[in-house]
Amino acid sequence: MTPEQRIEKLGLILPQAAGAVANYVPWAISGNVVMTSGNLPWRDGKLAYVGRIGRELSGEDGYKSCQLSCLNAIAQIAQAAGDLSRVKRIIRLEGTMWVDESYKEHPKCLNGASDLINEAFQDKGQHTRMIYTNPVMPLDCTSLVVLYAEI
Repeated sequence: MTPEQRIEKLGLILPQAAGAVANYVPWAISGNVVMTSGNLPWRDGKLAYVGRIGRELSGEDGYKSCQLSCLNAIAQIAQAAGDLSRVKRIIRLEGTMWVDESYKEHPKCLNGASDLINEAFQDKGQHTRMIYTNPVMPLDCTSLVVLYAEI
């Protein structure tokens, strides 16, 4: 099965890669590494998740928001590489979330992205990751995901 087929098996559809919302490029290739810019939880051109996890949104919402942000990042990699079959490995996942100060379960939320990567890319999906939190997020989004992939 291809990564796209594994994504569809999860009931998800790989979207068209979103354009930049400011003065930057959505992805860049250096050598054999694709690096994405931050990907928000876009669905059909609108943010599907806004607000803080642990306040306006639940941990389950945070998981789904990270999954959707990651799906958009995978779309960027597909656009950059021309085809997801060219991905040799997902190297790194970086996730930034907007969480309430008292919320401590954001690693579980970022599992929404990690679980998607591991399922879609199987052994090629084993990645490192870093979690950040921001006191304010762009456009009030809940999550932002950056991926690095070897092609």
